[in-house]
Amino acid sequence: MSIQSNLDIIKSGLPEHVTLVAVSKTKPVSDLMQAYEAGQRIFGENKIQEMTDKWEEMPKDIQWHMIGHVQSNKVKFMAPYVNLIHGVDSLKLLQEINKQALKNNRTIDCLLQIYIAEEESKFGLDESELNELLTSAEFKELKNIRILGLMGMATFTENKNQIKKEFTHLKSIFDSIKNSDGYGKDSLQRFSTISMGMSGDYQLAITAGSTMVRIGSSIFGGR
Repeated sequence: MSIQSNLDIIKSGLPEHVTLVAVSKTKPVSDLMQAYEAGQRIFGENKIQEMTDKWEEMPKDIQWHMIGHVQSNKVKFMAPYVNLIHGVDSLKLLQEINKQALKNNRTIDCLLQIYIAEEESKFGLDESELNELLTSAEFKELKNIRILGLMGMATFTENKNQIKKEFTHLKSIFDSIKNSDGYGKDSLQRFSTISMGMSGDYQLAITAGSTMVRIGSSIFGGR
């Protein structure tokens, strides 16, 4: 199966309101260009240096999503061009993104990463940390970021019920923020994205309310 036919199959099964992020980490530019030629314009990377190298080399109408864990000291390298940062899990990181966005005369879109899995290795905020962040005075001062929604990663397990439960949990946190008046509305004006679901579980995620799926191996083949 070619990258193009993989993409066609996946896209034909996605509802219109769901955005496909092609996870291209570790893949060569030639593979990404095949996906590009098949019409894909949103790519997700998990290392800032690799993403920056690809950004420099590839067409400029591509949207680059940073989907990996972000170290504050690397933010400056992607600040000129990144379209969406998925894994924001602290106020400190948001402040750094805001600072670098300001330097580049940009507003950078972010998703807050919520910890929904039962594994210790996953990053993210829990509900009380999320609430604390969104209601803090420091958060309200950040003028060069926009919070578009939430991101979460389910436990790596064959247990579909558990995965579904975790996705549903993320959707309920999303709904409670969306419907609350307790947060500064400015930075949450465009709060409409739930990024959850990867190659193995994206159909479950969509059923649970995902609006953005991150798919790599089903497009590009295994790593």
